[in-house]
Amino acid sequence: MFEGWVGYNAPMARLLLGMALGACLAFGQSKKFTDAEGRKIHNSLLLIDTHNDVTSETVRGMDLSKPGKATHTDIGRLKRGNVGATFFAVYVAAGYARKQQAAHRTLEMIDTVKRDIAGRFPDDFVLATTADEIVAARKQGKMAALMGIEGGHAIEDSLRLLRTYYDLGIRYMTLTHSNNNSWADSSGSKAEHDGLTAFGKRVVGEMNRLGMMVDISHVSDKTFWDVLEATKAPVFASHSSCRAISDIARNMSDEMIRALGKKGGVIQINFGCEFLNQKSADGSELGRLPAAQRSRTKVRATLADVVAHIDHVVKIAGVEHVGIGSDFDGVSCVPEGLADVSEFPNLTKALLEKGYSPGDIGKIYSGNLLRVMRAVEKAAK
Repeated sequence: MFEGWVGYNAPMARLLLGMALGACLAFGQSKKFTDAEGRKIHNSLLLIDTHNDVTSETVRGMDLSKPGKATHTDIGRLKRGNVGATFFAVYVAAGYARKQQAAHRTLEMIDTVKRDIAGRFPDDFVLATTADEIVAARKQGKMAALMGIEGGHAIEDSLRLLRTYYDLGIRYMTLTHSNNNSWADSSGSKAEHDGLTAFGKRVVGEMNRLGMMVDISHVSDKTFWDVLEATKAPVFASHSSCRAISDIARNMSDEMIRALGKKGGVIQINFGCEFLNQKSADGSELGRLPAAQRSRTKVRATLADVVAHIDHVVKIAGVEHVGIGSDFDGVSCVPEGLADVSEFPNLTKALLEKGYSPGDIGKIYSGNLLRVMRAVEKAAK
């Protein structure tokens, strides 16, 4: 019940939960919270962000201990945001595949997490590969650093490479990026395979066997449905949002979200403005409007947009099937009120005022993702 609370401090969890329930007797009944009240509850929760792209900066030499105006992430801001665990993106751009350097780049990105983040700052981070290790890191007062590959071309069509990446600590793989690979279609490219090929199904099966989470962010709709049919474990979307609110191909339809939930999975809400707000999407390359009809004025999303996407998933699939995958440092526009990782307490306050209990916010922030991880780990055994 208290999966999302720091260190599973059940007495404190029950006390805070009782306080909140006294103020909000029923879901949907809202009240105002002060910043201090919101932060107190926020700091009692374990927050897991399943997609952060600051690795694209650290691999080029960025010092994560120094504040940077051009980025969304550094150690000080992570602490102010009470971020308990982060899946750092092992992002492999499509260009590396075209140059036959996908595996080379993957190893560089793994190294930046291990050396430039966890290795360089051992007082702040600990590498983690399991749900229990995330919880243990929190109890030690450290942030858990995890890794997820973004772009299935990273395996260069080799299950041996997939297994090697798992051995190096990779715990999810986004099957495609914006490009198709030789075994799966992407939402960002014209279909070549009608979804998932026979080898692609073998990839999913091997990920199930290893205990690596299958990430369906970036895949085409047909690939998504093929994955659901092929997998023996829950799958998740590490950084996607709701198509019903912002109609872009990268977002998930209501039908997809419900099916993901029925399979035990979770959609982790992306904070990119285009993912959250239709007007922002219409003015971007991600939107469906022809280039000539796009707005030249950048529309910025808001904190309320993030809450609306969470609320939408809760209404159609349940509170057990939504989480946070910010895409910080991987998107150019983020919401007002969530400008960087330090502002997560603003989201907690907004959810409380929407009528969510601390217990439900704990599920959204970590409980749901920990459940998926444990189910994937169990399926592998």
